[in-house]
Amino acid sequence: MAQLSDDRARKDLLNRLKRAEGQLRGIQRMIETGDACLDIASQMAAVRKALDSAYVRMTVCFMQQELQARLAPDGSREADLTAVLGDVQTLLNKVR
Repeated sequence: MAQLSDDRARKDLLNRLKRAEGQLRGIQRMIETGDACLDIASQMAAVRKALDSAYVRMTVCFMQQELQARLAPDGSREADLTAVLGDVQTLLNKVR
């Protein structure tokens, strides 16, 4: 399996994960301080959405990288590929 080679995409993904990590720490504090279950559940749902979004972004970046390398290694169709994968990402985000 290939690795993400785009530094910008890798940095974006790491930032998304760090944000989710901060949210998880906040949930832990909420549990420790005895916050209401509904408030905790709401924050858990937000973390799940953040992780789902990071997963979709990573998948689309991987698809773009691999398709570009295999279908148009000279970069001639990069704009077309980016547009199609933007639509794919939008569609995948609506599934959740």
